[in-house]
Amino acid sequence: MPSQHIVRAFDEELALLANRIAAMGGHAERMVDESVTALVGGDAALAAKVIADDAVLDELQREVDDRVIVMIARRQPMAEDLREIIGTIRIAAELERVGDLGKSNAKRVAAIAEARQPRPLFRGLEALSTLALTQLKDVLDVYASRHVDAIAKIRDRDEEIDAVYTSLFRELLTYMMEDPRNISACTHLLFCAKNIERIGDHATNIAE
Repeated sequence: MPSQHIVRAFDEELALLANRIAAMGGHAERMVDESVTALVGGDAALAAKVIADDAVLDELQREVDDRVIVMIARRQPMAEDLREIIGTIRIAAELERVGDLGKSNAKRVAAIAEARQPRPLFRGLEALSTLALTQLKDVLDVYASRHVDAIAKIRDRDEEIDAVYTSLFRELLTYMMEDPRNISACTHLLFCAKNIERIGDHATNIAE
């Protein structure tokens, strides 16, 4: 009976960790989505919210790390259980980095808003963001369901994200060459696009 109680308590702790990862994933997705919305609309207030929200994600990561340390010390898990717990730390770190990239983009909103750019450039950024966030959501769904048969397709989709990023990169360079007044804002947009492309990389890391 005591061993059954220990197993049940351990399963509950693992489930709590999974819930925290889900909370981190949802928060990171929202930060990225809102940062792009702020960029497109030149919304300084929304950008400020995204920047402030990063503290929430950092706190969630600290909670995951602390819980994992306690679980390892108390339960001394072996083999598969240990891999799952260590994997949780790594996924939490990837999600925290996604939030940092969203915050980084939000910090560029004011500079980009000073010189509005052609709408097609923002459409490209939105398309890239949609692909990256879909990638992140799908891999977190796999983590929650443990249906790993979809992982290969998710990893392969990273090539599509890279292709859209490359196309947007070339388009931004064209605008910069056509009119030097575009250089400052387009440079910021280049950094934003690169940040979004890296979110796809973090999703791929989680898949692996």
